[in-house]
Amino acid sequence: MKRFVLTAAAIVTAGAAFAASHGMAPMVEGMDQDVSGGTVTASKIVAPENGWLVVHRTDAEMKPGPVVAYAPIRMGETMDVTAILTEEVASGEMLMLMVHSEAGGMKTGIFEYTLGAKEDGPIKPDGNLVMKVITAK
Repeated sequence: MKRFVLTAAAIVTAGAAFAASHGMAPMVEGMDQDVSGGTVTASKIVAPENGWLVVHRTDAEMKPGPVVAYAPIRMGETMDVTAILTEEVASGEMLMLMVHSEAGGMKTGIFEYTLGAKEDGPIKPDGNLVMKVITAK
C-alpha cells in the first residue's frame, strides 16, 4: 500500500490552483459597518486554502496593526463571515479585514498568529496581502 504525505506547501498550491482554475482569485469584501454588537463581518471571502479571516486595527498608513478579531474560513468562496471582537473598537476606527493561512502553526484549527509571526500568517499571492479596509460605525 502506498502512502502519500501532503505538505502545507502542496495543500496551498493545490488550493491556489483550484481557485485559479475556477476563476476565483483570493479576495475579501466588506463594507463600513456598525460594530457596537461586538462583531465584524466580511461579506465575501475567496481563499485558496482553509484559514482565517483576521481583523487588524489599522490607520491612514494602511499597515496591519494588532488583531482585534478572527474567525475560521474554508477553502473556496464563503459568504458573510463574522468574527467576534476580542476588544472594544470605537466608531471611526479603521479595520483591516485580511485572509490568513492555517499553515505554519503547531495546531490545526487553533489561531496562533501574533503580529509579525509566521504561524497562521497572512496569505500573499504575488507578494500582496489579501485585505480590505473598512471603517467602524
